[in-house]
Amino acid sequence: MHPLLTHWRGLVAYLLAWSLTGPALAALLHGLQIAPLDAALPWTVPLCAVFAFVALATYYPCRSQAFGSVPWATALGYRAALVVTLGVLFVGLAVAWDGGGALLGHPQGWVALSPGGITVLAVTVLGLLVLSVLAHDLLIAFQHTQAATAREAQARLLARDMELQLLRLQIDPHFLFNSLNAISALTHLDPAGARAMAIDLAQFFRQTLELAGRDRIPLRDELGLVRHYLAIEQQRLGDKLSLRIDAPDAALPALLPPLTLQPLVENALKHGLRACDEGGLLQVQALVREGWLHVAVRNPVPAQAPPASGLGLGLRNLRERLAAQYAGRAQAQWGPSAEGFAVEITLPFEPQP
Repeated sequence: MHPLLTHWRGLVAYLLAWSLTGPALAALLHGLQIAPLDAALPWTVPLCAVFAFVALATYYPCRSQAFGSVPWATALGYRAALVVTLGVLFVGLAVAWDGGGALLGHPQGWVALSPGGITVLAVTVLGLLVLSVLAHDLLIAFQHTQAATAREAQARLLARDMELQLLRLQIDPHFLFNSLNAISALTHLDPAGARAMAIDLAQFFRQTLELAGRDRIPLRDELGLVRHYLAIEQQRLGDKLSLRIDAPDAALPALLPPLTLQPLVENALKHGLRACDEGGLLQVQALVREGWLHVAVRNPVPAQAPPASGLGLGLRNLRERLAAQYAGRAQAQWGPSAEGFAVEITLPFEPQP
């Protein structure tokens, strides 16, 4: 269907323009003393009405042989044939309708077209048809661009979903096995601790599964997931792990992609704190400032082996996911810090409704 037919205001404006064109042409013919107004109007008004629909109809042939879908030479030849064919048919209709005036009391026809008048008419019609084809080609190119943008957005959405699934697959196996081994070891030594660890493990995986179907979640939910994860690690690491989460109430409704912080916390433990003989403090900080959400994860690292920039799949996934979802409005930076290593994220502050 022609796009104009789905927008009634545009269609009304288009038809109104052509309905005014007929009287305007009749007035021009009368002013040039080619034909009286009462004869020119019956000739120009019907022809303008017909041409309005002929011009609209060029959309469909142009779409069927769109540039890019067929060779350029084929597309140009098709359009040239289309313009010439429609032009000849319309000029023939105009001449026949002019002669039909003789049947209605005008022996010379409505406007008594001369050979020169037919030539001017043919040139004008061909020019208008060329403009119509060009306009429709621009419209089709714009539609293709919109469709490509929509496909790209859908592909990014699917990519984010796939990345989330990959993150879950990355987290689940080794973390689950290690946690179950730790629970098994605690069963006899510390039954209460084993029970608490099993509860935290169940809550962690339950929340992870819930996040799979959501595009963004509030910071409070993400921090809840991080707390369950760290509670399990606390049972395994004991006094080696100290934790501090600083997140004011104003930051908790902020929306961010799910599993943004959990992989960072896992990296902080895996590549930093666990390798430190005496452990250390893991810090998660969040604040809202001037319309932006700032989140940071800081952890100690072994003095003899500072982590390299870009360490870990979680960091690479983080940057790609933020780029896909926020289109350059979000940033992720990481590197050595006073605490050892830090990852800092800046997102637009978009609170949960």
